[in-house]
Amino acid sequence: MLKEALLYQRLPDNKVSCYLCSHRCFINDDNFGICQVRQNKGGVLYTYAYGEVVAANIDPIEKKPLFHILPGSSSFSIASAGCNFRCGFCQNWQISQKREADKVGVSSKPMSPQEIVANALSYKCKSISYTYTEPTIFFEYAFETAKLAKTKGLYNVFVTNGYMSKEALEMFQPYLDAANVDLKFFSDQSYIRVCGAKLRPVLESIALMRKLNIWVEVTTLVVPGENDSTEELKGIASFIAGTGKEIPWHISRFHPDYKMTDKASTAFSKLKEAEQLGKDAGLRYVYIGNVLKEDKTYCSKCARSLISRLGFDIVENNLKNGKCPDCGRELEGVGL
Repeated sequence: MLKEALLYQRLPDNKVSCYLCSHRCFINDDNFGICQVRQNKGGVLYTYAYGEVVAANIDPIEKKPLFHILPGSSSFSIASAGCNFRCGFCQNWQISQKREADKVGVSSKPMSPQEIVANALSYKCKSISYTYTEPTIFFEYAFETAKLAKTKGLYNVFVTNGYMSKEALEMFQPYLDAANVDLKFFSDQSYIRVCGAKLRPVLESIALMRKLNIWVEVTTLVVPGENDSTEELKGIASFIAGTGKEIPWHISRFHPDYKMTDKASTAFSKLKEAEQLGKDAGLRYVYIGNVLKEDKTYCSKCARSLISRLGFDIVENNLKNGKCPDCGRELEGVGL
């Protein structure tokens, strides 16, 4: 469905300046932005990413991954096609890359914000997750859905690359409860080469989310030969700890996919090294993902086991009103 976009400025000669994300595209008449779903038509910017979903599922909130919001609950998870990154290791490339989606004939189906919220409620989900692709790209769709969801007592969650503009994040803030941000590298050169983006805007988004009281967790997919040096992993851990030691860091195992099928899966020893680097940096909560093992959240004061997970399942939850049953320290998060 074609809809006039938010967050853009009209310029002379039918040009527009889009400030939805940190690419801040200048778009000539009849051209698209980097995302390939926002088009300038006669000096008016339109989005094609409204009212159509390419994926809609009921997921455990732990799958996002988000471990410190509504543990054990279900999240109605939706996506519209499109992304503003070009990552060669993308695991959802068939829907995130608009040109690839068109090639393989991915189909979408209409679903209004009202229908999304109704589905979430009917399946007894506690939240709606805007995920799988890049939710910034279907901002207008997510925004209207999130506003309606709030009136029905639902939480809203972004799973994002963190490249939204400051203006977009501040506009969405009243309705956004939590986000998981992919911090893919700690190198500007790597971001440019692999993603077609830059590092600083991602770091700024994470810091701004925390400032705006949006609960934020960070994921790093550890890709052999790309971002797995001790120096780079230490840099990521130090940045997160410097922003907030309570921010959970999810260290995720890479599996060959898309344009990086020639690489091996991440060695478990490397994931353990990253975990230790996170703890050494002072992070209170560090988790290893994409590996079938028990994940535990411990009290940061007395080390009592608070939540135990196996895969995406909660096998034990010892929290009492969101607090440690032994020492009474409150666990940081949302809806615990």
